[in-house]
Amino acid sequence: MGLSAYFRLLRAGYVLAREGALSLLDNPALPPAMRAGVKLGRLFERAEVRSSGRVDRLTRALNRLGPTYVKFGQTLATRPDIVGADVAADLATLQDKMEPFDSALVPAMLIEALGERAAELKEISPPIAAASIAQVHKAMLEDETGRRAVAVKILRPGIAERFYADIESQYAGARLAERLVPRLRRLRPVEILKMLDRSARIELDLRMEAASISEFAENIKDDKGFVIPAVHWNHSAETVLTTSWVDGIPIRDSAALDAAGVDRKLLATNLLQSFLRHTVRDGFFHADLHPGNLFADPRTGDIVAVDFGIMGRLSKRERRFLAEILYGFITRNYRLIAERHFEIGYVPKGQSVDDFALALRAIGEPQHGRRAADISMGKVLGQLFATTELFQMRARPELILLQKSMVLVEGVARALDPELDIWTVSEPIVGDWVRREAGPLGRLEELKVHFDTAIASMGRLPAILDKAEAALDDYERDRHAPNRRFTRFMLVSGFWVAAILVVVMIWRLLTV
Repeated sequence: MGLSAYFRLLRAGYVLAREGALSLLDNPALPPAMRAGVKLGRLFERAEVRSSGRVDRLTRALNRLGPTYVKFGQTLATRPDIVGADVAADLATLQDKMEPFDSALVPAMLIEALGERAAELKEISPPIAAASIAQVHKAMLEDETGRRAVAVKILRPGIAERFYADIESQYAGARLAERLVPRLRRLRPVEILKMLDRSARIELDLRMEAASISEFAENIKDDKGFVIPAVHWNHSAETVLTTSWVDGIPIRDSAALDAAGVDRKLLATNLLQSFLRHTVRDGFFHADLHPGNLFADPRTGDIVAVDFGIMGRLSKRERRFLAEILYGFITRNYRLIAERHFEIGYVPKGQSVDDFALALRAIGEPQHGRRAADISMGKVLGQLFATTELFQMRARPELILLQKSMVLVEGVARALDPELDIWTVSEPIVGDWVRREAGPLGRLEELKVHFDTAIASMGRLPAILDKAEAALDDYERDRHAPNRRFTRFMLVSGFWVAAILVVVMIWRLLTV
């Protein structure tokens, strides 16, 4: 990693400090070293920022710094409770209203990506949405199956090179932070950055996005209220993605939603429950649900989602953990939440389960019975930061996308319905899943996994025995050992003893 990465990092810090971005981080819950750094950086704020307190040029600063900084700004745009309403409104323009690249480049880019198939895309419109990674055009697709409207997503020229430069400087910053502030090592900034790096690199290959849409569509084919476009595979490539065209009202346009008679409260409930369903039931979720990627169909009231470049995935173990944690908060069972954190290894074993449950109660209790508009997520995040430090918890990179996505979804739902009771809305999805997993059907599925594992292990035993016998034959041939028959007898006996133990284990699982 060259010195240029550190220079880019220094430039980014200076630009953000000048535009007042560090004022958003000035939180008493931060460690002393970080608070000192924030205060030092704020000395470079423009005079207008210091006098007015407005961070009105942050969007332009993030835009200049590159796509990874823009992604961060998109997340903050959904959190007016953290950054303030004015800053959130300013950052919202990062979601799909960025400066597009020259449309004159599009025909040549399509030919390079699609070859002869590019000629079947006709009447290509000017950009209808431009974001940090790509921009979208409406077109008419004419091929052997007919004529229909499509959306054509095209990567920005040179975006990969710019992204790699951004991420290199952020790696430099993460490693520097770990060296200078040892207390940050438990947050694993480098590991978290690796996960985000991998996710963004996938986003730079639109064939991966097409595959994500295909898998997501299979998962939700029987669901109601949440729809997505279909992929046109013949007109998609690494830098171009063509999907069916979807009409809808931008979900952030409250006036248009009201004029069309769309029930915003129902829309907010549908959004939150759909996200939880995708996360807990399927373990595969849209990880970039900012308002620019969400629309409402005025005819059906359905949510229409687009842009599947960033997707999250959870294992069965992680899904169970998430569901039981949410269910614990819903039912105010803080002991359950604490125990699950210890069982999965998120809290070191030397810590106290009772004390951790007490800390969780201090976070969760003030939120129950309150409207979403009355909950300060800034304070909640500050408490969580202090709690993780107190109990020496290490950050879990595999859950970072989920945490970021939950912040996005909750922010959008809050904008649609300020009265939304997050816990009440979540219970039907989370509670049903937890009860199902704990019930007979969930137990049978778990036993099937154990049974399949045991059968696979038994199937490997003969091969292992053959290899062991062959090795012993070679050894005995050299040693001329007289007890060869006895050794073979012991190996065969050991094999059948192991097989019987496996069968007994399966029987005990089935009769628990």
